[in-house]
Amino acid sequence: MTSTIDAATVDTPVGPLALLVHDDVLVAAGFADIEAHYDRLARDARSEPAPLRRVAGLGAFTTALSAYVDGDLTAPDTLPVAQGGGPFWQAAWKVMREVPPGETITYAELATRAGNENAVRAAGSACAQNRIAPVIPCHRILRTGGRLGGYYYGLSIKEWLLAHERAARG
Repeated sequence: MTSTIDAATVDTPVGPLALLVHDDVLVAAGFADIEAHYDRLARDARSEPAPLRRVAGLGAFTTALSAYVDGDLTAPDTLPVAQGGGPFWQAAWKVMREVPPGETITYAELATRAGNENAVRAAGSACAQNRIAPVIPCHRILRTGGRLGGYYYGLSIKEWLLAHERAARG
């Protein structure tokens, strides 16, 4: 039996949030269409990933992200995730998941917490290469001084995510 990458979307106020799951692990998520995420997986792996299959829902994954949109900001915290990257990026992605909803840290703080205070550019690259947003919440990482910096899906979505989290926290 051939394994598939199952894909579904969750509606949000800023557009559909695509979720791609392979072997019960979230391998991609974000505010782009499913095919764009699937193509990014292929580019990252430099090979053809498992076949894509659209489904109506993804069980706990869909439930958790729907709950997040509805204000349960910690609902995605325990979802299993996996993406390729070296040890520093893996550490940075782990740190991102430890930043509480509605709070932010700087790229410099991310680098320090991930184990290398001199790796500020690498911290920025970990954010840019993160393909599991907002579950790995790179939107919570800002430039020194509080400026937003960039966001793969556009600054308006980053702004919405931060405002949504702050509002839901009360």
